[in-house]
Amino acid sequence: MALLRNATTGEVIAANVRAANSWWDRFAGFIPQRVVEPDDGLWFDRCWAIHTLGMRAQIDVIFLDARDCVMRTACAVPQHRLAVVCPGARSVVELGTGALDGRDVLAGDRLFLE
Repeated sequence: MALLRNATTGEVIAANVRAANSWWDRFAGFIPQRVVEPDDGLWFDRCWAIHTLGMRAQIDVIFLDARDCVMRTACAVPQHRLAVVCPGARSVVELGTGALDGRDVLAGDRLFLE
């Protein structure tokens, strides 16, 4: 697990984020979990779209460009969405709903895992 940090502000966004590198993480993501806490997250490289089909919880989503800078955020994305997309994105971070509440995660901010 790693911290997801906003390099622009220095703020920690979530404390339990992991890269979705295995085929299972990329396939299932948070689908098996009944609850996704705001501090929990998955970072998907080489990704510009996600779905929430079969999910039991809402999630916050951050789309990043090739430099890991924020392109767009989506809060409280509901379950059973066929697609949530951001053309041009190169990575997507999924977080538990509430992770972005009260945090300044703005377009152009650079994020990283530490």
